[in-house]
Amino acid sequence: MTQPVQLGVVLLCHAQLDVAAHMARIWVRGGARVAIHVDAKASAASVDAMKEALSDLPGIVWSRRHRCDWGSFGLVQATQDAAQLLLDSFPDLSHVYLASGACLPLRPVRDLTAYLALDPQRDHIESVSAFEVGWTVGGLNEERFTLYFPLDWRRRRKLFDRLVSLQRRLGVRRKLPKGIAPHLGSQWWCLTATTLRAILDDPRRAEFDRFFRLSWIPDESYFQTLARRHATRIESQSLTLAKFDHDGRPYQLYDDHVLMLEESRCFVARKVWPDATRLLAHFPRSAAARPDHGPPQPQRFERMINRTVRRRLLGRPGLYMQSRFPRKDAENGKTSAPYAVFQGFSDIFPDFETWLGRLVDADVHGHLLGPEMVEFAGRPETGPGAISSNRLIRDRDPQGFLTALIRITSRTQIFQFSPRDNQALNWFMATDANAHIHVVTGAWMLPLLQCGMPFDDIRRITAQLQRAELAQLDVLNSVWVRARVHVHELTDFLARPEAILLQALQQLPVQPGVMDTLPRMRDLDGLAELLRRLRNSGLRPRLSGDSLPTPQIPMPERTAAE
Repeated sequence: MTQPVQLGVVLLCHAQLDVAAHMARIWVRGGARVAIHVDAKASAASVDAMKEALSDLPGIVWSRRHRCDWGSFGLVQATQDAAQLLLDSFPDLSHVYLASGACLPLRPVRDLTAYLALDPQRDHIESVSAFEVGWTVGGLNEERFTLYFPLDWRRRRKLFDRLVSLQRRLGVRRKLPKGIAPHLGSQWWCLTATTLRAILDDPRRAEFDRFFRLSWIPDESYFQTLARRHATRIESQSLTLAKFDHDGRPYQLYDDHVLMLEESRCFVARKVWPDATRLLAHFPRSAAARPDHGPPQPQRFERMINRTVRRRLLGRPGLYMQSRFPRKDAENGKTSAPYAVFQGFSDIFPDFETWLGRLVDADVHGHLLGPEMVEFAGRPETGPGAISSNRLIRDRDPQGFLTALIRITSRTQIFQFSPRDNQALNWFMATDANAHIHVVTGAWMLPLLQCGMPFDDIRRITAQLQRAELAQLDVLNSVWVRARVHVHELTDFLARPEAILLQALQQLPVQPGVMDTLPRMRDLDGLAELLRRLRNSGLRPRLSGDSLPTPQIPMPERTAAE
């Protein structure tokens, strides 16, 4: 048979005292005794209003007020005095729960007392060894005990940082009080009255208080450390659901958190937004016929918060926002989804774009970075997401253009590329793990065969395009490349076009049963002669390959499955 539990609550109040009064009323109506401490910085009028609002309730005592600055020993003093007053005023208490004026009970108070009655000698306080586990989110861990911290971190930040740096240079190391091992944990705990009295009545309390007074954020270490000295059994987990972001600031709870808080089955949650009227009206849940002593199950809520922290730190893959524009090479993915780039294929196969568009379940564009215009699929003036086809608009921010296009649609994006196109994204695409780049080097030469231009103009254009493609290949051969890159020389591709095409299609969402023939190849008559004339004119073609096959290559008319 479980022993009855008489619960006392220390309520630390700072601001929004009307909300804190609402919380105190919940605790008292649930059968708890409450000691209220109000920060000395709060106005006398607001304190009087709070006392008036609670004047009809028995079982409330008011503690001597202390100034409670963030990270100061005043929070520990406030807790000590309120806890001592609570224990003296109500000697029959078996447990004391530390909460704030923004902590909302989610379940009936009698569910909490029923849960505590399952093991009346157990203390519920998060208590993690400071020298063995990195508990803190940012800031200091072991050094909060080995250095001196007489300055307020928020109000005198520069002096605080200088003092820490000076102590590090001088090798300052405070001596720990004998017999204690520093521990850290959440400020919000539930201790047995036996353990709490032992901490408050410890003969060495003055020594411990002097030590923690000059520690950093002692409200996260004072009771967590001394509980290890006096407790019989410790459950190193707080009964208050309190999650923090990557800067160590507590998350606020709003009306749209109602369902998740219900699923967590936690007894108390912190920190409630003062204007979350629906949340404040919904909790605590109505008491059932019999107390529910089931344990909290905050795992799903914690997973959601952890995902939120990662999202805030890393951002969404491929999403560039003014509010958190990423540092170079520190993005959470350059683009949001895989995409494919085909270079040289449309030079070899004039109808390649149309042929590929029938074959794959994707958006197949022309030269998105072309010199004349943005060649969206179907050549509209405005592409997906109202992206303009004007090259001047595109070239003001080519990276934003590409990432927006990939993110704006759920379909795979495929486009053609060439040394004739804007080369501003070579490094971006080469270092993007989502990019699949297929290159046939020297293929840009084929449209020159029937262009009808004088040879001197062909030679000049060839030199320009060859320089551009050589610079691109230097990028694609870099050790920093993360894209999947497949490079083939023109002569190698012409020798086995079907095999290389099928290899490239393996990376794409090909529709079953569609591929029946290969696309029509451009007429290659005159290619060998053009290469010879270029060599003899002093311009050595470097990207077409060592030797060419016969001028005309017949394309096999067969299915891919044959």
